[in-house]
Amino acid sequence: MSASKPQKSGEVRIEHSLNEKEEEFVARRRNAVLQSLNKLKIHLSQDEVPNIALLGSGGGQRAMVGLLGSLVQLQKTGLLDCILYLSGVSGSTWCMASLYQDPNWSTELETVKDKIIQRLSSSKVSWTDAFAKLKKYYSEKDEKIFSLTDVFAAMVITTYVKEIDEHTLTDQWDQQSKDPFPIYMVIDKHCKQNNDGDPWFEFTPYEAGYSLTGAFVETSSFGSKFENGCKIKDQPEIDMLYLQEDPTSLPEDECYKVLMDLVDMNLSVLNGKDPSALDESIRTKLNKLNGGKRQMVQAKKMNLTDKKTAKQYMEQYTEDVYNDLNRCFSFWPKNIWTSIIKCLVDWIWGRNYDFLHNMKDKAVPSTLLESETRDYEDAGLLINSPYFSVLRKERDIDLIISLDFSEVDPFKVELRRAEASANSSNLKAHEEAACLNPSFWDKIEEWRKTYSTSKWPYSDVQMITDLMEVAGKNILNNEDNLLEQIHLAIKIHK
Repeated sequence: MSASKPQKSGEVRIEHSLNEKEEEFVARRRNAVLQSLNKLKIHLSQDEVPNIALLGSGGGQRAMVGLLGSLVQLQKTGLLDCILYLSGVSGSTWCMASLYQDPNWSTELETVKDKIIQRLSSSKVSWTDAFAKLKKYYSEKDEKIFSLTDVFAAMVITTYVKEIDEHTLTDQWDQQSKDPFPIYMVIDKHCKQNNDGDPWFEFTPYEAGYSLTGAFVETSSFGSKFENGCKIKDQPEIDMLYLQEDPTSLPEDECYKVLMDLVDMNLSVLNGKDPSALDESIRTKLNKLNGGKRQMVQAKKMNLTDKKTAKQYMEQYTEDVYNDLNRCFSFWPKNIWTSIIKCLVDWIWGRNYDFLHNMKDKAVPSTLLESETRDYEDAGLLINSPYFSVLRKERDIDLIISLDFSEVDPFKVELRRAEASANSSNLKAHEEAACLNPSFWDKIEEWRKTYSTSKWPYSDVQMITDLMEVAGKNILNNEDNLLEQIHLAIKIHK
């Protein structure tokens, strides 16, 4: 592993190397891994210790609970202390964020697990508290970078994780010393859509940035405004609630459906398509939300060929929908509603200032240098696994344990693609990776329905513990396979 040069605070780092502090942590953690392997009667020297990464896929609360159950069983088998990196996307990050609230959670996992189960099964975040959090997001951020991620983190994710977690990643990590190194993964929306640049974006306790490009900024400075590689305006560090936002797992309540129909209607009019079906759908839902008291006047037939008039019509129509929704949620200030509608119309997720803006560096794709802001989305919208973060060459990973809680196994599907791109992308991939798929055997279809990705938040203790038990059995059934893969990884590392 190669460490970076010392970095000045508030400056962009462009290097294919590990952050200096990550390098120091890895050295300490490898000593702990050596002791754990010795306890498993795997005797080796310090230089032979393999670098093992554990991945958690997306899958909403199913992924959160499934990862927790898997980690509990890994601890019971003595394998958890052999893990160097823990990386997740989407629902798995909900579990990670909960775990890392407790210093050295991996040594007290039973206690931490019970606390998480109690919270998921009994706690509740009130709408008043959730809205207060949304207002805080709105007041802290520049208007340019307020997005739907702020809205759904405050108003929806809180209903799943049953808390408002205002810890930051850097503050959270200051208390840690014995746990695997966490990596959270998202994607750059522009790079994904245009198939250029580098879509893979990672957050660690020390740095946030583009995994393949090797362009990073201190995590505490992510979201701040940069110009030519230097920070020029502070924004508060994003908190763990924001980092857990996951639009792929949302249930479709009536209010959410109205907003989605409104987005589709704006797009239809923009493209000259008849919006009448969407208009009727919106009116039906608003009628239901308002207890049968229809408020909006009947729509007039618009001339779609007159773009200016159609745009003016939709601006007024959007305002009318806002007024109707505001009768249901009268405590929402108009300025916040207006910003939310704007974000919906433009489909703005995860917008933050681009810390690479106006830099002049040939090592960075030009598309990452040009815009003032970038949009970041749940990685599950591209590939539902964070494997790119651990396949960085400088992390020198010897073994990947991939836990899949999604509809299909994303790691198996993409492993060959990663190997094919390894040379050009500075990645290191190994076929010896142990890919574990915690499917539910004979009752798989029944389990899929019970624990669907879009299911409303779990509240039943038995439902949570049953899912944890199944995930744990998957680890137990694969214990011998894992040990075998560790032996192979040791041979690779020599």
